[in-house]
Amino acid sequence: MTSGSGYDAYEGASELLRALSAPIRLAIVSELAGGERCVHELVDKLGVGQPLVSQHLRVLRGAGVVRGSRRGREIAYALVDEHVAHIVADAVSHAGEES
Repeated sequence: MTSGSGYDAYEGASELLRALSAPIRLAIVSELAGGERCVHELVDKLGVGQPLVSQHLRVLRGAGVVRGSRRGREIAYALVDEHVAHIVADAVSHAGEES
């Protein structure tokens, strides 16, 4: 393969998949597919600690998957692109077919 624009697209896709490689990040994306959520809402829904959710949100934010906007004293997170929610839903569905 050459280093043309087609290869660059694969690089970007690889970075996205790497950002989605943790089960909790997949769960966060699935939750955000339903709309904006604050960290405490994700903590309650996922049943994991706030530091862990914040750490994974940082990874997703760094990969351009989520964005945060201030809502009073909290930050509400949302998906940057709904395509990511479809990727996660398809992956979860596919994994369920193999069980």
